[in-house]
Amino acid sequence: MKRVSRAVAAAVGTALVAVSGTAVVAAQPDVGRHTYTGTIGGAAYKVETPERWNGTLLIYSHPYYPADMPEFPPGNGNRVDSEEWLLDQGYALAASDFKGRTGFVVKEAVRDQIGVLDWFESHVGKPRRTVATGSSGGGVISLLLAEKYPQRIDGVLAMCAPIDLYGQMNLSLDINFALKTLLAPDAKDIELVNAKDPAGSVQRLQQVMTEKVETAQGRARIALASAFGNVTGWNSAHDPKPATIEGQARALYEIQLYGAVGVFGAVGQVDLAEHAGGNPSYNVGVDYARQLAKSDQLAFVRKAYREAGLDLSKDLARLASAPRISPDPQARQWMLRHAVPRGTTPSPVVTLHNTADLAVPDHERWYATQVRHRGDPADLRQLFVGRATHCAFTVGEEAVALRTLLTRIDTGRWPTTDPGRLNAQATALGESWSKVFDFATGTDAVRSAAFTAYRPSPLLRPSR
Repeated sequence: MKRVSRAVAAAVGTALVAVSGTAVVAAQPDVGRHTYTGTIGGAAYKVETPERWNGTLLIYSHPYYPADMPEFPPGNGNRVDSEEWLLDQGYALAASDFKGRTGFVVKEAVRDQIGVLDWFESHVGKPRRTVATGSSGGGVISLLLAEKYPQRIDGVLAMCAPIDLYGQMNLSLDINFALKTLLAPDAKDIELVNAKDPAGSVQRLQQVMTEKVETAQGRARIALASAFGNVTGWNSAHDPKPATIEGQARALYEIQLYGAVGVFGAVGQVDLAEHAGGNPSYNVGVDYARQLAKSDQLAFVRKAYREAGLDLSKDLARLASAPRISPDPQARQWMLRHAVPRGTTPSPVVTLHNTADLAVPDHERWYATQVRHRGDPADLRQLFVGRATHCAFTVGEEAVALRTLLTRIDTGRWPTTDPGRLNAQATALGESWSKVFDFATGTDAVRSAAFTAYRPSPLLRPSR
């Protein structure tokens, strides 16, 4: 199955699995258990209606699917029991697979989701309330959908979202820039943006990382590069954070090998440039010494450098003197227009984030600041789960987050979001709702609910 999150997201995300590309006979306006598939404007969609519709439609936006990896690893897919539970409770589910499907299809996604909503209203009925939800990049799309169509969306549940997508791409560039400069300074065949051979550039940088991680010096430099994104050296939803410098550095190696380098390195940057009409990513004017000083990982980097016998100031000087990358102005404007939520909160928003994630939880603090400037903080609740890796939530944790949002929509007031009570609610759903997928091992395991009080750090490279 393709990777989506779980609970509500997983259930609605099932609409993205094995979507047919053929048109279907128009649905009858009566409510009943039906599955509808087809295409709208070249984008596949799926809609599921329950036996007795409660008037609520959940419209799910799928994550960023890398252009060179159309399917996520099997085994971490959608929970059939949660989908059936939602349908049993009377929720209708809908999703577009987006025209183009893979890569940076953010602009297309918003248009295609509205197309599905239009279809639903014409063929099934007008929802009493419509909730936009999604995980990872799909969480960003859900926020953009609500901001661009405020009269159509009644609430948003955004999970594990790198909300400032432009900022996230620049953070990924910072990490790749530091890795190349410090680990392979003479490698002219490793290009970071506008690469002629993007897949080759990624493979070569990954090969260098794999060689260097076996030395204390290489591990220290991987730690430094990761600190520019404020990424924590913890890469397991099932195991505690490593206790040693080497253990944390090796975790960072795994995170960046497949994340910042593998997905958002040269291949991701080329795909982004194709959508944006030029390269928007840049590091002109970035002071990496200052960025490190603001990073939560500063003390860890200093320890790693001492252990490796390296001079941190010399490596920072090397970064300072390395040639920089400039953006194409029109591509920069495209990103700000199409890929960065403004924080206007036209409807209530719940966000859900792990405390350790490549898509760092710092995005939540950035978004809260945007809401203070342009929206209403009373319309926002941000929930955190004390666990590592991307989108590592139990089914129960996601269900409780949805319940929190629906209560606010229905009553105009937020229920308690005290972590203890949220954990009790998630635990009460039972063990079958307590599985967590771990990206690092590709396995599921039962884990206790882990809502926690948490204050993220500032995002190191915000787009605004």
